[in-house]
Amino acid sequence: MSENKEKISEQIKPKEAKNTGKSATNPLSKTLNSLKKPRLANIQTQTSSAETPVKKQEKSVSNPITSETASIVARINNFNTNKTSNRMYAGYMNNAASSHRVVDYSELVYGLNSALENTTTVHELFASIHELFSEKLRSVFTAFGIVHEQSKCINIKLFNSMGSTYTSKLLLSDETNPIIQCFKSNSVIVQDNNKFLNIPYLPASAAYIFPLNSINGCKGVMVVGKDSLENHIGLFSFIANYCALFMQNMELLEQTNKYANTDTLTGLYTHRGFQEVLTVELKKAEENESNLSIIMLDVNNISKINRELGHAKGDEVIKLLAEKVKQNIRSTDKAGRYGGDEIAIILPDTSTADAKYLAEYITYCLSCCFVDDVGPVKVSVGIATYPECSKDQEKLLILAEQAMYISQAKGYKEGMSAIISSADYNFWDDEALNSFAEVVAKRHSQLGIDFGEELLHKFNNEQIVSHNHLMELANSLAGAIDAKDPYTKGHSTSVSRYSEALARAINLPEDEVQRIKLGALLHDVGKIGIPENVLKKPGKLEGEEWEIMKQHPVIGAEKVLAPNDALRDLIPIVKYHHEHIDGSGYPEHLKGENIPLAARIVAVADTYHALISDRPYRKGMSVEKACEILKEGAGKLWDADLVRQFISIAPSLSTSI
Repeated sequence: MSENKEKISEQIKPKEAKNTGKSATNPLSKTLNSLKKPRLANIQTQTSSAETPVKKQEKSVSNPITSETASIVARINNFNTNKTSNRMYAGYMNNAASSHRVVDYSELVYGLNSALENTTTVHELFASIHELFSEKLRSVFTAFGIVHEQSKCINIKLFNSMGSTYTSKLLLSDETNPIIQCFKSNSVIVQDNNKFLNIPYLPASAAYIFPLNSINGCKGVMVVGKDSLENHIGLFSFIANYCALFMQNMELLEQTNKYANTDTLTGLYTHRGFQEVLTVELKKAEENESNLSIIMLDVNNISKINRELGHAKGDEVIKLLAEKVKQNIRSTDKAGRYGGDEIAIILPDTSTADAKYLAEYITYCLSCCFVDDVGPVKVSVGIATYPECSKDQEKLLILAEQAMYISQAKGYKEGMSAIISSADYNFWDDEALNSFAEVVAKRHSQLGIDFGEELLHKFNNEQIVSHNHLMELANSLAGAIDAKDPYTKGHSTSVSRYSEALARAINLPEDEVQRIKLGALLHDVGKIGIPENVLKKPGKLEGEEWEIMKQHPVIGAEKVLAPNDALRDLIPIVKYHHEHIDGSGYPEHLKGENIPLAARIVAVADTYHALISDRPYRKGMSVEKACEILKEGAGKLWDADLVRQFISIAPSLSTSI
């Protein structure tokens, strides 16, 4: 036996000498040595087989790659490539065998840039990296492990060369696993097999584990399955770090979007975020043919709370409402701060009846909570449901807001909020129209649209078919004006009612009473052309501001009424209701009976309601005090006979505002 071994040894030696010659002058050794890169200092190698270093060239040459060397390399690659004739497994063997080929770094970097050029998600990033490794480096698999701090684990996603994906989870406490070791030591680890991944049907190969290092620490690991990567350790570490930085940027972008769409006071969605979520949920409801309800909640008297107790107290009330909403909605529901004091809730797959039930429970919870100096928090509640009320997102929100304003007008019954659904009301009745006008005015103001121009265009192009139709339009227009001026809410309606009562008290004909009633309803319609900063100033108007405000009778007469044939006979009422008996009024300083009777009637009613109403700079007066002021101005500012008649009926008029 020993003799046979010696013979075989003697037969091999001459062949080696013939093919390779002396090791010191072997051109293949020169080539391999020239491509060999120093290994990184922090690489931990965990292989079972010893490595045999290649000796360095003793003498440098200008071109170590000769035609003979190229031929030898080609034969070696051809030998490795054709190890098996079984085509089912040939792909795997090709990957492993070709792992020793020289990598074109410029081509690889170009491929990396092309693959990642349009990548927008982390999943796309991982898929692109795997595709690049599989195509350019013939890797067997690529895996990415992302640390999840709360679960104390690393979630693994593996892509193999056949296009399949696998997922698994490793606990951070499993310190025997090379992936956990790489993550905790923050160093590259080499394994001579991939059994530690515990992935079925994964072809055998060595595995290189790289930490995903970002500016704020290690985010996980990248695992590459390939027989040899030692010449490319630096490149793969660079790619791993690029992935980590990409992940970091995506996290920052996500946080930025979250903060941009999160209200800092309540922790709920902002108005924009709420709209975006609603768009998505409505699309789902359409696809699933299911219901979707919106609940709109508005804190009552929030302006008064802010004015009298300070904005900090108002914020406290809004935060309490937000907390109760968050505590009582489902995980699938979404809530947002829709306006300054309004919170809206999106309820997927929810009918109107179920939405009312939730709204009732939230209002009950609020009634049990007392805020210092405020008491229980009271809200108005409006509901609109898709597709019952509307299929359009904007209209659905308007209807919910409209229902909320009707709820505000209804007040409370047995200490509970009036919960109103848009489906409960006829859109065209007076109450619904007035509330709708408030919604539209506020919405247009938020959007920066010239609400006045739009409304006037609609108003003047409407075809009047009856007196009732005219009254409906006038009520809608008056409600819009009152909505634009928050300190005179309901003013036009009250002045119309008082004027009608005074006209009847002096026995005017019925057709004149109706004209005065309609003219009084539109007496302030010219305010539609007054700038917001003047109209909404909380204090008294002075100087130029007052001069601007004094233009509203002329604007109302010439811009609103004159273009409409059905309303032109109301011009004297609207234009002259601020004239005084002694000629000190405006806009034309008319005196005595030169002022139309109808305008004098509206002037008394207008003054009385202004006196008994709250203003930002004073409380509303009592009926007695208001009548006393009217007496003092009788014969100077207002018609004395009309003042006397009005005072006689004033106690019988409702003073609720």
